Amino acid sequence: MSELRVLSIYEGFFSGGARILHSDVVLGLHGGVQRHSVLSVQGDVLREATRQRMEDDACYRSLTGAGVPVSALRRGLGAGTCDGFTAAEVAATARAAARADVILSLKEQPLALLNQAGLPYRPVVVCLHRSDPLNQGAALDAMLAGIAAGRVRACVCCAESTRAAYAAAGVPEDLLHVIPNGVDLLRFRPDPVARALVRARLGIPAGAPVVVFAARYAAMKNVPLLLRSARAYLRRDPGAHVLMCGAGMTPANADLRADITAAFGDQPWLAERVALLGVRSDMEAVYAAADVVSLTSDSGEAAPLCLIEGMMCAAVPVTTDVGDSAALVAGRGFVTAADPDDIAAAWAEAAGSAARLRPLLETARERFSRTRMIAAYGSLIERVHSGLPLAALPEPL
Repeated sequence: MSELRVLSIYEGFFSGGARILHSDVVLGLHGGVQRHSVLSVQGDVLREATRQRMEDDACYRSLTGAGVPVSALRRGLGAGTCDGFTAAEVAATARAAARADVILSLKEQPLALLNQAGLPYRPVVVCLHRSDPLNQGAALDAMLAGIAAGRVRACVCCAESTRAAYAAAGVPEDLLHVIPNGVDLLRFRPDPVARALVRARLGIPAGAPVVVFAARYAAMKNVPLLLRSARAYLRRDPGAHVLMCGAGMTPANADLRADITAAFGDQPWLAERVALLGVRSDMEAVYAAADVVSLTSDSGEAAPLCLIEGMMCAAVPVTTDVGDSAALVAGRGFVTAADPDDIAAAWAEAAGSAARLRPLLETARERFSRTRMIAAYGSLIERVHSGLPLAALPEPL
């Protein structure tokens, strides 16, 4: 059997769950019967108040370290958007597409590039990781145009909320296939040694309750709500700590500093127990150090990777009801209203319930296996290439 050549198109290598998840899929499928490569529109991105160079990104380093070719259309600082392509950029994309049998578009934004006239026809699979298609600007229109032109042959939805939202937005239902997110269970697991080391480095006592918030600094993540919840929580528990990780979660972000000042008001000393850790390459250790993993998003989420990763490290999840979050944590965590006092109370209950919920988190591990996810992606890609009916794909468990 000849190798199946697969090209993924990214907007850029900026920090976020979708890029982490997709890069993990590429790593899992590369070699053997499939050979993968990645083309990034931007090589250097300014997002979430953070300059993010492709070469500094953990996903880029993992991909290139595994022998996956990665290149960028544009060098120099950009916003990570897909628009205004030059003739040279279209020509470079045409050369990359010509060497592929199937193209994966990481979210719908790269369809603006793949719809350009003159590109060789290759079947496209769009990998969708949000539940708000109407808030994606012109990207939804680009995807619908790609479907109408026959380029888009399938869409992978990481959540049921994604499938429902895109069907309502006009994407034919027979193109939408749910493949639930999964993680590396060998990496994301309870780790008492990592727990102790991270806490020691941050000056957190072994028995102190710790909440971790892992997200980029974006409006949909509702960071102000997270910080108001942290104020309420830290007031009620003088020994507790809150860790904030992700792009823009650093003191260098002036907007975040303003949010902290607004949230903690006349009690700024409480914020001394909020650690701003920025982008981390050791999130498995951070989650292992925590008792609770929290999400306060108000829109856009589908199947948040932070909740899955945190749960697999035995952190009890607390989330607002957005996307598939409630279904992900059902029976294993807590769903709250978007209210600081409710969230703070749920954090306290979650931290106090960790021992009771740990066996339930352990039994959920197989459901969130990376192995199952990668096998499903591989099957879909092969069927798209072969022209086999996608309706025969097995439904996720």
